[in-house]
Amino acid sequence: MEPLTNLVAASIAFVGSHFALSHPLRAPLVARLGENGFRGLYSLVSLATFVWMVLAYRDAGPGGAALWDGMGDATWGIASILMLVASVLLAGSFVKNPALPDPRAAAHAAAGVHGVFHVTRHPMMWSFALWALVHIMLSPTPRQLVLAGSLGFLALVGAHMQDRKKEVLMGDAWAGWEAQTSYWPRLSGFAKAGSVAWAGGVAIWLAATYGHIHAIGIPAGVWRWF
Repeated sequence: MEPLTNLVAASIAFVGSHFALSHPLRAPLVARLGENGFRGLYSLVSLATFVWMVLAYRDAGPGGAALWDGMGDATWGIASILMLVASVLLAGSFVKNPALPDPRAAAHAAAGVHGVFHVTRHPMMWSFALWALVHIMLSPTPRQLVLAGSLGFLALVGAHMQDRKKEVLMGDAWAGWEAQTSYWPRLSGFAKAGSVAWAGGVAIWLAATYGHIHAIGIPAGVWRWF
């Protein structure tokens, strides 16, 4: 199999298995395996397909002409800001998030909007989508378009499908949460994101961009200029 074709196959398997296990196959598998058994199977399939995708990405190599030059300082500056935004959303998404598998999910939804949920009710998914966008901006090669495009698609379509699933599982609790929040990000909400999200986001951003130097040898974020 050609390396890029292998990457496409791995990406389809990763995204497709997420959708299948999260929606049509979830109820029958939970009935047969139990909640913990289903989570174990879900984690195993996710890990296996993700490893396949990463290895296929490496095998594909950096070959293929980029669609544009993404390495200019202006693009890096925009990308760095977007990654900071993504990091703030990610950090804040762990604080009383009704979308996470938590027995207190209904109580979190009933408690009202807080933190990054003033921005969107899917802060974690949007952080992944922004990560994908940034990597396509900076490296618009065939393998990056497949990998990052697949992850961005999974994040945003998955968030929409999660709304439908949560409406069934949580009923009025999720309906009330939807009424107070937005699928699409509201920039004004960042003013209410809170100190935990901003402090955690800056820490994640600095650590991740610094790690970028050691992972692939390319400085990112503020480290590109310092």
